[in-house]
Amino acid sequence: MSLFSDGPVVEVSVSIDAPTSVVWGLVSDINLPARFQEEFVRAEWLDDGPAINARFIGHNKRDVRTWETTSWLVTYEPEKAFGWAVSDRDNPGATWTYLLDATDTGTMLRYHRILGPGPSGLTTAIAKYPDREEEIIAARDEEQRTNMQAVLNGIKTLAEAT
Repeated sequence: MSLFSDGPVVEVSVSIDAPTSVVWGLVSDINLPARFQEEFVRAEWLDDGPAINARFIGHNKRDVRTWETTSWLVTYEPEKAFGWAVSDRDNPGATWTYLLDATDTGTMLRYHRILGPGPSGLTTAIAKYPDREEEIIAARDEEQRTNMQAVLNGIKTLAEAT
């Protein structure tokens, strides 16, 4: 169990029988995750992207609640890493990153999320129920782990079909 101040991390991975160039084409599409999980609905670039510091608006839905976030591309290394900071470039509510490593048989793809250090909907819930902080974080981690793995499995299926 962890506290928000610890910067909780979730990371999932998948081995893909396809070159990093193919996998990169998929992970650098900001709308692709919407095909494989339900919380993230869609996004659109506010600036010319993808490029470092380019912004995009993400549209999200969880149960009946909908919300938007602005994100900044903070990591952009073609065929290596693609990552964005949510809500504030310098003090994000979360940072999400795809990491690609070439292997003898294709690509090892990791999807990494770290919470904080900035505020988010999660910090609002923790402020409301401070005695349940670890439980709140653990539940959110599990939801996001499930969604992240679904996205990687979808990317694997698409990449290996090319």
